Amino acid sequence: MQNAVSQPKAGESYLLWFIKIVSGLLIIVILFIHFVVNHYLAPEGLLSHAEVVAYYRNYPIVPIMEGFFLVCVVSHSLIGTRSILLDLNPKKAVMRVIDALLVVIGLAATGYGIWLLFAVINWGA
Repeated sequence: MQNAVSQPKAGESYLLWFIKIVSGLLIIVILFIHFVVNHYLAPEGLLSHAEVVAYYRNYPIVPIMEGFFLVCVVSHSLIGTRSILLDLNPKKAVMRVIDALLVVIGLAATGYGIWLLFAVINWGA
């Protein structure tokens, strides 16, 4: 029987493996907080667009939490995608190109998400 302890795959550093594990746990915690605050404590279980904008403006911790959630989801998903691609056993040169592409995708997705968050706060209502 194999060792049940999670370990990095061949070609995956301990840092990336650790970030993947921690970001997965943070996603669960932040998602739970999001559901409780936005769906159980909100009147009728759902906020309108105007209420979301007012909520973001009145409680600055909420957009910070949403931005942190975005960073966790993007990093976790891209590290997971990289891990899946490692199973195909690509050459090191191909893996460098894939790594660069995933970094660009991650920066673009995070940048767009943060921009959208500020757009909702500033121009939402």
